[in-house]
Amino acid sequence: MSATALRSSVADVLGQSQQPLLRRLHVEENDQEVVLEGTVPTYFLKQLAQETVRPCLGSRRLLNRIVVDN
Repeated sequence: MSATALRSSVADVLGQSQQPLLRRLHVEENDQEVVLEGTVPTYFLKQLAQETVRPCLGSRRLLNRIVVDN
């Protein structure tokens, strides 16, 4: 999967989430990793975002930089 296709699929998966706050997260990627950034009110939503995109990662690692701010 190309880097552009990966970014699109990760962003698309979050964009289709039933959780509106996950749709607002920012996705960055390079050849080695995918980075999730943004703010959510609970650790549950942070983990849900991570697990939602995990199937789209391929061989890249995930950096979850989502901040929990309740």
